[in-house]
Amino acid sequence: MTKITTELLLERAVPRSTRLRKIETLNLSKLQLKTGDLDPRLFSRLRHLQKLDLSDNLLDKFPSSLTLPDLRVLNCNNNKLEDVTALKQFPLLEELTYENNVYLTLNDDYKVMFLLQNLRLLNGKDITKLANHVRRVNSHKLTSKVTAHWKKFFRDQLPEKYTAEQVKSIKKKFLKSVQTNVVCGPSSLSEFTRWRVKMIAEEFLANSLGLELNSDTESEEKPDENEEESTESPREAAEDVAQVTVTPSKRKRNHSKSSPGNKRSKTQTNTKEEAEVNPKKSSHVEDDPAPDKPRTSNQPAKEATPEQGAEGTQKNGEQFPKGQSNRRASQMTGEQKSQEEDNSVVTLTPVKNSKHKEDVSAEPLHFLQCHSKGNSREDFKTQLWSCVFEPVLDSGARKDPIVSSSRTVATCGGESVCLIDCETGTVLKKYKVATEEFFSVAWTTLTMVISDSRKKAHNILAAAGRRGIVKLIHVAADFCYGEIKAHKKPIATVCFSPTQETHLFTASYDKRIALWDIGIPDCDYNFKASQLLVLETASIPLRIALVPTCPEQYLLAGCEDGCFAWNIKLDKGQKSRPFEAIFQFPGEESLTTSHRVDGLAFLNDDVVVSKSSKPGCIYLWSWSKSFDAKGKGCQRTMSAVILAELEWSTTDMSYLTLSTCPAKEYVFCGDEKGSVWMYNLSTYTTAWGSPKGKRSERRISPTQILKWPELRVNGEQPPEILVNNVVADPAFTYLVVLTSVNITAIWKKS
Repeated sequence: MTKITTELLLERAVPRSTRLRKIETLNLSKLQLKTGDLDPRLFSRLRHLQKLDLSDNLLDKFPSSLTLPDLRVLNCNNNKLEDVTALKQFPLLEELTYENNVYLTLNDDYKVMFLLQNLRLLNGKDITKLANHVRRVNSHKLTSKVTAHWKKFFRDQLPEKYTAEQVKSIKKKFLKSVQTNVVCGPSSLSEFTRWRVKMIAEEFLANSLGLELNSDTESEEKPDENEEESTESPREAAEDVAQVTVTPSKRKRNHSKSSPGNKRSKTQTNTKEEAEVNPKKSSHVEDDPAPDKPRTSNQPAKEATPEQGAEGTQKNGEQFPKGQSNRRASQMTGEQKSQEEDNSVVTLTPVKNSKHKEDVSAEPLHFLQCHSKGNSREDFKTQLWSCVFEPVLDSGARKDPIVSSSRTVATCGGESVCLIDCETGTVLKKYKVATEEFFSVAWTTLTMVISDSRKKAHNILAAAGRRGIVKLIHVAADFCYGEIKAHKKPIATVCFSPTQETHLFTASYDKRIALWDIGIPDCDYNFKASQLLVLETASIPLRIALVPTCPEQYLLAGCEDGCFAWNIKLDKGQKSRPFEAIFQFPGEESLTTSHRVDGLAFLNDDVVVSKSSKPGCIYLWSWSKSFDAKGKGCQRTMSAVILAELEWSTTDMSYLTLSTCPAKEYVFCGDEKGSVWMYNLSTYTTAWGSPKGKRSERRISPTQILKWPELRVNGEQPPEILVNNVVADPAFTYLVVLTSVNITAIWKKS
């Protein structure tokens, strides 16, 4: 750390100067400066300073009174900044860079665009148009919503003659309510939205009731109703990603049953993130080399030889954008590219409704192609395998306590992992490894020490696939901070423990399920991972699930040759363990243990949903009634106590997995025709949970079948579509459908 003195400032001036007031350009980079080293009394003498370089230091924030009235250019790259609001003290700032500050997010970009009215360049990109939108259109919309919220819910609560205490109480309730209920834009900008909503609400109360402002920021807003809303990010994508536009003529709500299907499709498509229901433009993608040959068998590849990384990549295949350091280099693509002309348009034609018990009223929002090999528009071969919604952060500065259910979903397939805003259809981020094929993703929330021993919770995404390596991604920082070489063969699926945030299970084609402690990274992203347990399987594990009532004791796995259970309690001395039980199911003629289980999930604390020991059937069975926890010995055979059968497609196609939405008691499963079978089981679960609960004699029909719409690309239909996976968010607002043809479909429940 270097002490800042008058002599140092004169020496570091460009060119060197004899008086502080004459300095116009100052380079204070690489001095290990901390916030406390920036003495406002000394800096106040730099009255004509226009360019300041503070890069490669240890600053976590700016002092609020540096008094640099003429500052135009500021470089803060490679620091530890956590907040940008103090930059409002530099009103003439035109150029600002703060890359490689891992705690700053897209929300901070929007804050500085609002606060700094003269800002033209942010991190080297022209943000003039977007900043104008943020300052005017966005502010106008939020002001209208805040005003409407007051009139609807709070205006009548205030009497004509009110006391100071009444005003204080109303103000507190209003500020809390308005930040909770006023929503605008994608969830990735929820922190910025709440920040602006609070600011606008306080200004509104000050003008209406004469209350003093407590907000840190005041600004004049000039709404422009003619401008269109934009969610363009100043951090643009590092690679070109094409955009697929989908134009539905009508809402599709279909319930008809599917018939047996064809072989697995071997195709893929790639286009950008943003597929809008009523598109106006679409983006252009440059032609890339032809994608690798896709897997042709029904199952994911059992062995894979990593390809040599292309030129311009770092080790492990992460692509590093030019001109950036390694820390920022593994970053995922930005929110949205500028739009250009595109002749390839996917049109969507409605399908007729069929009659069924209940209409769930789900409508299609977006059809995206964002996982293509080399951004090839002709890629209909990339298989999409896994998706999971980001958990909601419930406390702290970077958390989202307002949204009851996240609308951001992580998807994986081919060489990339994408984060998608389900409401807008925007691909917020994209992480890519050229030699990988990702099969599975999982979220956890780690409490990390950031600076000065302070702690914050951050969402971490684990992604794994054919190389047997787990990538650990700090999403808010756009940074893949580490990897675990977990297996020598591909990893089929991963999941985190719901009770131990650092415990990660990896199920591999080496016929092992491993439990890892991934550790918690420090402020420099140093971490230590260790293997805690190895579960030996008799065949390849395809799906794993922890028993909700005892997630630290039992794990259930659907494998190529059956359904197995293990005791995973860590206080047992044995690190490598065989399975404790294998379950029998009704087969075509008799009970059998030998069958592929390619779908497995818990509907609630006790009811297990699994497929498929025989075509056209999904079983629901009781864990507590099937598993004898008091029995001794390993590798025992137990009969699954069947509660019900769900009517499903009669296809013999494998690896069309299922999922559940426990909060709404729904089961989802896709089929070989692109349809999604949905089962509302809320009327059955109470009876199943009773001590004398009996098996439902008849197969339960789907509540609704969402039929795949008729899509056309350049006038032609894509090849046959298999639904590999379908997942709903916890509140069942959105339904994300992953297909065999590189299309991610997003439906929304009306």
